[in-house]
Amino acid sequence: MAKTEGGGQENRRRSLKPLRRLAPYLLRYRLLVVGSLISLVLAAATTLTLPIAVRRMIDHGFSNSDSSFIANYFSMLVVIAAILALASASRYYFVITLGERIVADIRRDVFSHVTALSPAFFDTAQSGEIISRLTADTTQVKSAVGATASVALRNIILGLGAVAMMVITSPKLSGLVIAAIPVIVLPLVAFGRSVRRKSRAAQDMLADATAYASEQIGAVRILQAFTNERLVTGHFANAVDIAFKAARASVFARSFLTFFAIFTIFSSVVAVLWFGSRDVLAGTLSAGTLGQFLLYSVFAAGALGALSEVWGELSQAAGAAERLTEILAEVPAIAAPAKPQALPKTPKGLVEFRDVSFAYPARPDKPALHELSFTVKPGETVAIVGPSGAGKSTVFSLILRFYDPDSGTVLIDGVEIDKADPQAVRARTAIVPQDVTIFATSVAENIAFGRPGASRAEIEAAAKAALADEFIEKLERGYETPVGERGVMLSGGQRQRVAIARAILRDAPILLLDEATSALDAQSETLVQTALERLMAERTTIVIAHRLATVLKADRILVLDEGRIVEEGTHASLVRKGGIYAELAKLQFETGATAFQAAE
Repeated sequence: MAKTEGGGQENRRRSLKPLRRLAPYLLRYRLLVVGSLISLVLAAATTLTLPIAVRRMIDHGFSNSDSSFIANYFSMLVVIAAILALASASRYYFVITLGERIVADIRRDVFSHVTALSPAFFDTAQSGEIISRLTADTTQVKSAVGATASVALRNIILGLGAVAMMVITSPKLSGLVIAAIPVIVLPLVAFGRSVRRKSRAAQDMLADATAYASEQIGAVRILQAFTNERLVTGHFANAVDIAFKAARASVFARSFLTFFAIFTIFSSVVAVLWFGSRDVLAGTLSAGTLGQFLLYSVFAAGALGALSEVWGELSQAAGAAERLTEILAEVPAIAAPAKPQALPKTPKGLVEFRDVSFAYPARPDKPALHELSFTVKPGETVAIVGPSGAGKSTVFSLILRFYDPDSGTVLIDGVEIDKADPQAVRARTAIVPQDVTIFATSVAENIAFGRPGASRAEIEAAAKAALADEFIEKLERGYETPVGERGVMLSGGQRQRVAIARAILRDAPILLLDEATSALDAQSETLVQTALERLMAERTTIVIAHRLATVLKADRILVLDEGRIVEEGTHASLVRKGGIYAELAKLQFETGATAFQAAE
């Protein structure tokens, strides 16, 4: 998102062009659009008939003192009012429904697109800022597509119609008004561009504040544990104040725009009235005609005045539409080839790295892997160990094809994964991460996340295999118990067992374990380790491990350092070598000292 915003200065100087990107959404609902336009035209046309009725009453009804003539005209005015009311109500229904429908589609499409973007995008984008675009910016668009756009169209139709009728009524007076239009409209356009730039800035500032608030609320326990409430509230208050100042600048620009438009428009009306009154006194213009012209000039002036306010709102919505389309314009770095190569129908679980080198896009100058090569045979358990920053987690990211290597190849079951569909590649894997993601829903739904559509019996069977059923059944509502945001109602060991149940339910041939027991107490670790052993049975397993129990049972251990395999072997053989692994064992496996001595 940063890269799209960096080159957006030229685009921000344009007027309402970003709103054009909403056209495909409008075309989906042609009936609503047609209904809105018909209602708008009918309402405007009905309004434009009122001055004609006023002229005829002044010139004919009052002069002849014909009460029946006046009564008929007032009856027609009631009919006109009924038509106007019906057209206005229809316009409101159609345009508001259209706005709600389009914004629902935009939110759905943006969220769907965001979930398909590669992890590289999220390395720099803030989730809170994305949420701001999904909420605040779509609300701005809804206002534009709904009420604001309809008001703008209504006033455009009414204004053009009024100008046309002014020309028909009195070409002389119309010339004075039309000559003043450029003096009014050109500054409106210039001010509108300024409003849009300031609105975009205000929206960006608000998004930054929202992102910061989202991050801090998500880490509220750490925030309170370090007694940093005053620090973060001060930071947020500062961010909100900056957003307020940006919004105030936008509001001031819109206010000045409104002042200029209304003053100049109605000053021109006063000038027209003055010239017209002179013609009436001279006998070259009837009082009714002047009244008709005056009403049309008021309609035209009112329409332009309303457009000045609406222009500011549309400019604000254009900024929001631009921010939304920036996300929709993001292209996933990882995508399926036009003709993806199919993986073997019968999965084996073979994983191969061939001379793989890789650096994260956010840190291109710091390679994470250097010409890494290894093979994990079907059914084999391989542990990957090494100091922090050695590249262990990067291996998992490449297997899951969250990124593509800069050079070299990753293969699953003999197929180069960059030639396969990422969905098919990931369907062959299940992961139990160190930092388990638990959603704010029921236990059953969290487990079912491993395989949506699984039956209740399959969910419960997975929970039993993960040794999670013993604590689930003790919960107030069993499997239907809500676990809170990020699973705060569960202990660390319970969250890990839910994650293991999720992986068991997925039933994938390749299992990735990312330090799944590193943060657990001894009792929880024993339960989780037992569940993991059940999960690992007859599966290809790659383990990032710091705990001795997992490493001891691995068929092979790969020791990574600075993105390279520097040692390889079993636990016993690597301890005897006295290299990096032996040093790590002394530092990290404190409880395993006896085991090391026995192995030696």
